[in-house]
Amino acid sequence: MNAPRPPTDRHVLSLIPPMTQLNTPYPSTAYLTGFLRSQGVTATQEDIALALVLELFTPDGLRAIHRKVEAVPPKKRSASLHGFADQFERYLATVTPAVAFLQGRDPSVGHRICGRNFLPEGPRFASLDAFVDDEGGDPLAWAFGSLGVQDRARHLATLYLDDLADVLRDAVDDRFEFVRYAESLARSQPSFEPLARALAAPPTLVDETLQTLTRNALPRHQPGIVLLSVPFPGSVYAAFRMAQAIKAQAPDVVTVLGGGWVNTELRELKEARVFDYFDYVMLDDGERPILALLEHLDGKRPRLNLVRTYARVDGNVRYFNASEPDIPFAEVGTPTWDGLPLDRYLSLLDMLNPMHRLWSDGRWNKLTVAHGCYWKKCSFCDVSLDYIGRYDGASAGLLADRIEQIIGETGQTGFHFVDEAAPPKALKALADELQRRNRAISWWGNIRFEKSFTPELCHQLADSGCIAVSGGLEVASDRLLNLMKKGVSVAQVARVTRAFSDAGILVHAYLMYGFPTQTVQDTVDALEYVRQLFIEGCIQSGFWHRFACTVHSPVGLNPAEYGIKLKPLPPISFATNDVEFIDPTGVDHDRLGKALNKALYNYMYGIGLDEDVRAWFDRNVPKPRVGRNCIAKALSQSA
Repeated sequence: MNAPRPPTDRHVLSLIPPMTQLNTPYPSTAYLTGFLRSQGVTATQEDIALALVLELFTPDGLRAIHRKVEAVPPKKRSASLHGFADQFERYLATVTPAVAFLQGRDPSVGHRICGRNFLPEGPRFASLDAFVDDEGGDPLAWAFGSLGVQDRARHLATLYLDDLADVLRDAVDDRFEFVRYAESLARSQPSFEPLARALAAPPTLVDETLQTLTRNALPRHQPGIVLLSVPFPGSVYAAFRMAQAIKAQAPDVVTVLGGGWVNTELRELKEARVFDYFDYVMLDDGERPILALLEHLDGKRPRLNLVRTYARVDGNVRYFNASEPDIPFAEVGTPTWDGLPLDRYLSLLDMLNPMHRLWSDGRWNKLTVAHGCYWKKCSFCDVSLDYIGRYDGASAGLLADRIEQIIGETGQTGFHFVDEAAPPKALKALADELQRRNRAISWWGNIRFEKSFTPELCHQLADSGCIAVSGGLEVASDRLLNLMKKGVSVAQVARVTRAFSDAGILVHAYLMYGFPTQTVQDTVDALEYVRQLFIEGCIQSGFWHRFACTVHSPVGLNPAEYGIKLKPLPPISFATNDVEFIDPTGVDHDRLGKALNKALYNYMYGIGLDEDVRAWFDRNVPKPRVGRNCIAKALSQSA
């Protein structure tokens, strides 16, 4: 019997553009490559984001950067540039071993790094001065003790790379950052014009390196189609530069743009110039649209029957969306990391908080427990979009099969569940299945702090390998939590987070300020709640987000319900997501945010927890209305 023919003979190459993250591959290409292979399609992938950094931070890369530094008059050089120029030979000698150390390929050099006489130290190392004790001792001893050589060295090597990134930004390209590149050109940008001007400008050293890496990938794979997945605004400019290079070298290669940023920001796309770079732009989950496109390119489907796909037709942007169901989550296959250099990712340790480091330290197999959000009610969230609004789960047995397949491929048992909010029932079922199979893994992910997470379940999840969870407390105010439709209270969050902590699971709280009708009093009260949550051991980490109203959220769709008025949007031809609004409270949330972030940073290091929260603000603010033992009382009560 003849083997079934694949749906296409075209080779599909998926690329991760800069910048996403350096410690582990962004999972979108792994999902798409795994799915396409399950359909018999020849599919490969590359992480150009990682390749760019590894190319720039080499001796040859530093020499190219140094030539740019030399062109800057000494009087105009920043402290970073002066330090780099003065210690250039030392940087040349240390960049290769420092990168190898962060990749885990040369651990012995950690001893030299810890000696503080090996790596040149620029302005970034000044942050260590905040931790020098009264007797002038080792500034990192409080964090790592007398041992912890590898962690201590990783933190120092991360500061070293941060110094080099500052040099690159000051001398070569002021848009460069390790986790974003030229972000402002794409974030809620109604017009394509700023991006078009940047793409027409002479390429910087970063651009030239990026384009060379892209061109070199083409003969290796000989693709017929290149998919570029852009999850964030900070990866959009690079994706367009890469498409520009592909079209210049191989104009017949079909280029396709998709990813999280496209799904949220390009839903009103009218700009025809986008299609000078990309032949097609796809919305939402890519599996069904890509299969439809492959059929179209092979002459088996008319263009009219493409799925959630933009194309340029006779100079105008057309949107094609045949009504076809998405691929069920249980049938999307197992992601594959084949083709990605798993031994070359950089484990960075930029923040010493044990929970925060999970995002940048160590390589995690990223996996989804279920598609979408089972709650999908939060008023600040883009619940009207497919990636949140369409909930679709899979059996615990299938998830465990995927976990075992990924472990077999990567040899690594650490997983980051990247759900919007992993369902408690699904996590319990998975824990039961892992226990039945006697399979040991480590995992962490995002949840809702709901009462289903009992102390018993938290201990079971810990036994299944859970090491950390993150979840939204948002504004620690019952009034605002009700307005947000979070479905939780501050007291409930305290009890749930304490149950996780008591089970030995680290807890990170997403916090929010600037929500509609939030007053200064609300903000002070929220910080007092957060202070008490730290004191009571409920949370170990957190991050304050400034509320942004989006056009796809309940707040953006029904602003009057939240007491605000939206400012008129400009004409939209390119990207749109955030929308400005008028809040009658008139609170200066930016000023308050500085105090919130300063307080939280200190709380994560155990500093200032006994101080009155008003001390963090640079203006007079009201006394908290929250009792000093409010959280302790909530913990003493039954749920």
